[in-house]
Amino acid sequence: MTALALLSLLAWLYLALGHGGFWRDGARLSADRPAVFPPVAAVVPARDEAACVAASIGSLLGQDYPGPFRVVLVDDGSTDGTAAIARALPGAERLTVLAGTARPPGWAGKLWAMQQGVAATGEEYLLLTDADIAHDPAHLSALVAQAERRGLDLVSEMVALNCTSLAERALVPAFVYLFALLYPFAWVNDRRRATAAAAGGTVLIRRRALDRIGGIAAIRGALIDDVALANAVKPGGPVWLGHSRLARSIRPYPGVADIWRMVARSAYVQLRHSPFFLLLTTLGLGLVFLVPPVAAVFADGAARLCGLAAWIVMAGTFLPTLRRFGLSPLRAPALPAIVGFYGAATIGSAIDHHRGRGVVWKRRAYAGKQA
Repeated sequence: MTALALLSLLAWLYLALGHGGFWRDGARLSADRPAVFPPVAAVVPARDEAACVAASIGSLLGQDYPGPFRVVLVDDGSTDGTAAIARALPGAERLTVLAGTARPPGWAGKLWAMQQGVAATGEEYLLLTDADIAHDPAHLSALVAQAERRGLDLVSEMVALNCTSLAERALVPAFVYLFALLYPFAWVNDRRRATAAAAGGTVLIRRRALDRIGGIAAIRGALIDDVALANAVKPGGPVWLGHSRLARSIRPYPGVADIWRMVARSAYVQLRHSPFFLLLTTLGLGLVFLVPPVAAVFADGAARLCGLAAWIVMAGTFLPTLRRFGLSPLRAPALPAIVGFYGAATIGSAIDHHRGRGVVWKRRAYAGKQA
């Protein structure tokens, strides 16, 4: 146990000091206005989003952006009146609603809908966003200002996630924390590093960059489409990823089972459907997140000291995330248990895949590709 506890402590010292400062509050957009206002089209794929579409599309139509701007909603076979709700919104003269066509083989549903929306536009910038995101009126201007000021091909943000139910407050902050652990934002934003990522709720991309990589078709089968898009774009031009103060998710995850399904739909995809990577990930999570509390509570001597020190460092790295969500720092020591939930959901994702069920989302099931 002493060796494991020492390894875990060394791992946490590296993560805290050498892993791109993943745990820090991270880059944020300021509510700036660009010097110029190039034409922008927002493309929003939507499938059965009646509960969210009015707030989402309404917030886009209400953008305080004086340049040419329009919204294209692609109704991807909705059965709940999503398109009709959108058409009835104030400002709908700037809205185009497209009826999505059947998904061709090899395409993920969301990406096929996005492809149809992109094909219907010709603007210099494209805002790719989801139908469950509400945008502050200044959001588009801030995104364009960032892209223009820094010469970026892609600007993306981790939007503020819904965090009101007991399950959300317990589990959602760790989702953001683990995403940053996988893709340290500072490394994503460093042109010299290969690390690339985006967050699908908000992606502003230059059309020339999208054309350069071959359009949406270049990632047509990806289920982790935001990361796949950033990986395709970054070799040819800089990308930027930050935390958003100007956009938020309005999709609720009221129960633990809802969050489990959200994680499991893509967790095994991230591991390239590999049992070997699943084993390595499970062992890694155990060493980094579970050994410290076990050693601190049940071991003695050097093992207990190393475990306690690793647990303290781990909890300290979780504090900025908890602060961002307005939650008590007393939740920080519970991170090992929360990560255990995410590990279990990843194993559940693998079991679903090997049972032939694959990824199920919005009444669709398909195997898909990794990012």
